[in-house]
Amino acid sequence: MVKTLHTRAGVEMPTLIYGTAWKKEQTAPLVEAALRCGFRGIDTACQPRHYHEAGVGEALEVMRAEGLEREALFLQTKFTPVDGQDPENTPYDRKAALAEQVRQSFRVSQDNLRTDYVDSYVLHSPLFPFSQLLAVWRAMETIAKEGNARQLGISNCYDLRTLQRLFDEAEVKPAVLQNRFYADSGYDVELRAFCDANAIRYQSFWSLTANPHLLGSEPVIRAAMARRIGTPQIFYAYLIAKGITPLDGTTSSVHMQEDLHVPEIRLAPEEIAAIDRLLLS
Repeated sequence: MVKTLHTRAGVEMPTLIYGTAWKKEQTAPLVEAALRCGFRGIDTACQPRHYHEAGVGEALEVMRAEGLEREALFLQTKFTPVDGQDPENTPYDRKAALAEQVRQSFRVSQDNLRTDYVDSYVLHSPLFPFSQLLAVWRAMETIAKEGNARQLGISNCYDLRTLQRLFDEAEVKPAVLQNRFYADSGYDVELRAFCDANAIRYQSFWSLTANPHLLGSEPVIRAAMARRIGTPQIFYAYLIAKGITPLDGTTSSVHMQEDLHVPEIRLAPEEIAAIDRLLLS
């Protein structure tokens, strides 16, 4: 079973979360497999272009019938602004006011996921100008204040000033930042420092796909060989050691089982430092 950590909102969030992007019609069986293996955190979005949110709900219903209670899960979904939606398949009225778009999207998520509440509700990407971002955030805050979202977060936010301003002006402070973890953003060094200083949990996605050079690096390979495990498990262990919560999108039940042991891996300080140097080089 994956270990958990507390967020600034008092929510217990697993140190490893199963990601459901791009799973399409395989979403339900893959989520079911992940839950059977021991995952207890699921990430999705109300964005038919890239996610089959209803498939997550189908898997949850199957597992609920077998005794897995909703309260045992960390369920995270997202509001995706118009620019990120398929014009032919948007789950809300594209012409509605921003606050109404959020309300409509959240109701669809409730129906898709067959739950009254989510543990984490995330803005899929910032809106510009900032006034639009804040209008959406205020609508998300209403959902949180009504008890339907236990915490709020933002994703795909790579501008430190935007995150700082949101944090300053938010009534319900962001509890998570979910970003692509890759070299093009400098691995979000400044953003992660801001998150650490303000009790915002950083979630990474695209952690393996974007970093084959790190997985194939000498420090990662050496650490993997010493423990007779795969390099993906070492890299996930490194991220967790750095306070990062990775999203794991594997479609292999074997890899699911292997990855669930990652939180038990303890890298030596010198191993962590060697990988640190690769990110900064």
